[in-house]
Amino acid sequence: MARVLVSGGAGYIGSHAVRALAEAGHEVVVLDNLSAGHAGAVPKGVPLVVGDMHDTPLVARALTGHGIDAVMHFAAWLDVGASVGNPLAYYHNNVTGTLSVLDAMRQAGVKQFVFSSTCATYGEPSRVPMDETLDQRPINAYGETKLAIERALPHVERAHGIRWVALRYFNAAGAHPDATIGEDHSPEIHLIPRAIQAATGGAPLKLFGEDYPTADGTCLRDYIHVCDLADAHLRALGALADGAPSTAYNVGTGTPHSVRAVIEAVSRAVGQPVRWESAPRRPGDPAALYASSLKIQQALGWRPRYADLDTIVQHAWRWHASHPRGYEDAVPQNA
Repeated sequence: MARVLVSGGAGYIGSHAVRALAEAGHEVVVLDNLSAGHAGAVPKGVPLVVGDMHDTPLVARALTGHGIDAVMHFAAWLDVGASVGNPLAYYHNNVTGTLSVLDAMRQAGVKQFVFSSTCATYGEPSRVPMDETLDQRPINAYGETKLAIERALPHVERAHGIRWVALRYFNAAGAHPDATIGEDHSPEIHLIPRAIQAATGGAPLKLFGEDYPTADGTCLRDYIHVCDLADAHLRALGALADGAPSTAYNVGTGTPHSVRAVIEAVSRAVGQPVRWESAPRRPGDPAALYASSLKIQQALGWRPRYADLDTIVQHAWRWHASHPRGYEDAVPQNA
């Protein structure tokens, strides 16, 4: 079993990875500045270091003080639109912050790094399903910041021996099946929780574009359950511990779902119609993005357990129904 520092471990995906690590018997330490994460998402008994990844000495002390063997890095900003409007801030946070973590690892002698990357590094895909051989040509600053780290990692490995796995997510969705942890962003930017809000008295959902070359005219996306993402991280960690070479993997179900299909699934789960209104296409929104995850399936034996859209939506709804104010309604786990 490993001792793992999870940066951003109080956030949406990070907290699910922390839970999976702890349940698998690993010793876990969370580093989070709580700007977007929630202390209540950290399980009881898991140390929470409240601090910023840009504070390299702090990160190095956390690594050495807890005898850390590996780092899972989730601490990043993820709003594509905000990255276009404020690229300097995104480069500072996502690139400079991650380099700070890697520098702390160098100082502490930690040699294993699992990186939260994104399918946004591909940009407009030349074909779907998208595999890892596609050219990476991001069309927004968010994707560029993630690709900048992917490009840095081989150099860091050659110089400092830090082996790595980069996981290129598609659309993270859902919540833990027991509804104790889930998605709580402010403001919320993801489709499923926004559709849930629209079905439960919130503002109407904006449907961005109804004239795409798809069966129902709306965008197709690959929704991957957050617990399946956590499992992919666990398997990546195990591969590094076993001496596997550094590499990148796509993580998605391989099954695309349209925006209209998501709206219908949310309506079924909630038992109320999702109020929505038509809006123009967003610049740079491809008609279809969905994964080929054959590489991670063959190399690590990973398979999505919750690939069904209705199951993903039902888990999300279970969390939101029991926590209408997010973690304000949660029983603190780390008390």
